[in-house]
Amino acid sequence: MNFLRNLLAAILGTLIAFGIMFFMFLIFISLANVEEGVVVKRNSVLDLQIKDPINDYTGSNESDPFAGLFQEAVGLDDILHAIAVAKDDDRIKGISVRNQFVMAGWSQVKAIRDALRDFKESGKFVYAYADLYMQKDYFLASVADSVYLNPVGNLDFRGLSAEVLFFKELQEKTGVKMEVVRHGKYKSAVEPFLQDEMSEENRTQIRELLASLWTSIVDDISSDRGLTSGDLNAIADSLGGRTPALALRNRLVDGTLYTDEYESRIKTVLDISEEKDIDYVELSDYLKEARKKSVYKGSDRIAVIYAQGEIFYGEGGPNFIGQGLINKALIRAREDKKVKAVVLRVNSPGGSALTSDIIWREVVLTRKEKPVVVSMGDVAASGGYYIAAGADKILAEPTTITGSIGVFGTIPNISELAKNLGINAEQVETNRNSTEYSLFEPMSPEFRGVVTESIENTYQTFLQRVAEGRKMSMQRADSLAQGRVWSGTEALQLGLVDQLGGLDDAIAEAAALADISSFSVRRYPRYKSNFEMLMEDLSGASEKARENLLKSELGEEGYLLYREVRNAVRQKGVQARLPFSLTIR
Repeated sequence: MNFLRNLLAAILGTLIAFGIMFFMFLIFISLANVEEGVVVKRNSVLDLQIKDPINDYTGSNESDPFAGLFQEAVGLDDILHAIAVAKDDDRIKGISVRNQFVMAGWSQVKAIRDALRDFKESGKFVYAYADLYMQKDYFLASVADSVYLNPVGNLDFRGLSAEVLFFKELQEKTGVKMEVVRHGKYKSAVEPFLQDEMSEENRTQIRELLASLWTSIVDDISSDRGLTSGDLNAIADSLGGRTPALALRNRLVDGTLYTDEYESRIKTVLDISEEKDIDYVELSDYLKEARKKSVYKGSDRIAVIYAQGEIFYGEGGPNFIGQGLINKALIRAREDKKVKAVVLRVNSPGGSALTSDIIWREVVLTRKEKPVVVSMGDVAASGGYYIAAGADKILAEPTTITGSIGVFGTIPNISELAKNLGINAEQVETNRNSTEYSLFEPMSPEFRGVVTESIENTYQTFLQRVAEGRKMSMQRADSLAQGRVWSGTEALQLGLVDQLGGLDDAIAEAAALADISSFSVRRYPRYKSNFEMLMEDLSGASEKARENLLKSELGEEGYLLYREVRNAVRQKGVQARLPFSLTIR
């Protein structure tokens, strides 16, 4: 009976394998028959609609015919490159920005906005249109020569807010507790597990952070819309964009038009008749065209290494940082004689302190061989700042969230739940500390003491890295630490970063340090495509399905709560990460 069952299982497995191979073969044939490249006609308009979430870098191999399959994000690096290429493309006469619910961070949006501002210097037009502008969408659109809104649409402009979830009462009700050990001065760390409401110190730092970010956003809008900061804040306070009439009266937009009327405006600029269609080039198509052209040219190279996501011990991937991929990229760049400088792009809230230090060490070793410049994205805090501290120079966007220099440990404990369920755990030991820790027993003073010692040692090491990297005293580093979060603008004033700027500015700074004027850019690491990972582990599809099911059953708010608790439980070892999950809207 077992033989027949195993035989049937083997046959079924073989059939599935052949089915997958046949499916791959069909896709390969269909892709091979598709004409390479995109036909871009003269007098075309680049249609900048970004429908997928934006990552700093997708890292896929463009020579791989399956690279784009199941890809769920678009690379910020690709978008910026496409806009730069379009600037010098005689066939592209302008850009139409039509985005709703752009899925990106504030610094990513600012980077695209700055690229569009640079594009306008060519004399070409940038127009923007939407049926509905959310705040980030409007921030992006406001750089355009003209901004239009649907006559029955809406424009959301209200200022920034932040939300932090607290779990103290939930722990008491469920009996599932997070035991917290932190550096003594790290006041805001893991506050959500210790209190039911925000401390005044934490509220103050978040308020000041939001104020700094909002000032940067308002300044950018002000310079392009001809409105003062006072005007824009008054509009935000009164919700002065909530109707098209108010948005027009308050000069947030230049007109209220339907889509056909918006296209008529573009046709006028293009000098074509109403009967003729506009030759739009979709961003996804133009990306393929842009990849054939290089903005940077030269035999010398600058390596741009992307470190994005939370920091965990391990190999790493497109959504989290591990020492494996990042250190291999650093070593490869260091040993490549054609690479004259390295730019490390950091977009991370931190994570494992051990992994952060391992990567920091490789940054320091690379710096001994060639210049290393860090470019900070949306967030480069705690462990994200840790790995940046070893560089020659650090650049941040004004809207970057950084700092959070501190460490902590959270350890799940279910002793109360076990007691309520009638579960009793007994331990047998050979030595006094053989049972290091049990989920089913309250944390002992001895174990807490050992963890506290580890936390304090890690904190001092972190401070030393910062003090050495930023050329300041330990006392000065400690005064800037204690878990405090800063904007890029504040970090510059405090000496935590060297200048404000985006990735291109960091590349230019690296070239200056290496004393080279012409160079090409190589991007690292190369990630496996989603299709490759799916073929290696078919559970990847079921994992995504399970996530979607949880979202549909729990709702967005319920799923967010579930994810916060799940991520806390997954944290292993001493953590150098943002002290709370901060959602800025």
